[in-house]
Amino acid sequence: MALIDKGRLLQELAPPLDSRLTDQLLSEYISQEKRYILGDWEPATLDGGQFVEATARILCHQDSGKLERRKTVHDCLKYVEDEKGQNNHNFADRKGALHLCRVLRTIYKFRSDRGAIHIDPVYTANQLDSRLLIDNSRWVISELLRIFWSGDRNEVAKAIREILQYEIPAVGRYEDQLLVQRTDCTAGEEILLLLHASGERGLTREDLGRFVRKAASSVTEAIQSLEEEREIIASRNGFYRLTDLGARRVLQDLAEKMQLA
Repeated sequence: MALIDKGRLLQELAPPLDSRLTDQLLSEYISQEKRYILGDWEPATLDGGQFVEATARILCHQDSGKLERRKTVHDCLKYVEDEKGQNNHNFADRKGALHLCRVLRTIYKFRSDRGAIHIDPVYTANQLDSRLLIDNSRWVISELLRIFWSGDRNEVAKAIREILQYEIPAVGRYEDQLLVQRTDCTAGEEILLLLHASGERGLTREDLGRFVRKAASSVTEAIQSLEEEREIIASRNGFYRLTDLGARRVLQDLAEKMQLA
């Protein structure tokens, strides 16, 4: 079972959010995440403007009741912040709205200062800058889910956690199959990558047998070894998933193998 995807997020957020703006918001966020994982720092650092624009317009729409898809970021946030107390506010979580405004201003101002509008010939986008903006964007998405998720509330925490468990470029999805698109991984490494890409539900033993392109005996041995190392665990419903130790190993030791060779 894949991570919660864009279609599911869009379904749960719109309505009440505007579907076009939400689609733009999610598309920009997913693009930033994928480019970040590929080590392409510049898009997340310099091209976060559309993400902020969509989010600011969503906030303004929810707060004012008026949908304006071309309103500037400053005007949208200014309405919500309402320093002089002149506007009517429909956003139920007032403090939440103000926190969102502050974080969006941080993202927007930072990317501007780093040269998104006027490229500085001596500036090179780097991982630290990109990480700052990616983490802020993740927080914004998580807040929107917390406030506006329309489905089962028990699913909200799962959706927020899975935001941090982004897609892995090396794991391809082909209809009902997953494929580790590298030939330099051991059976154990393929299992870890597949489970990371499968989110909190995980995969069954049968799934692992189908998806890991290794001899059946080596898959069995790898599962046993990973269980002994406490890096994977089988739930009561028969699905294997990563433990915290397993997730740490993926992020620290297998970072290079997350990417396409």
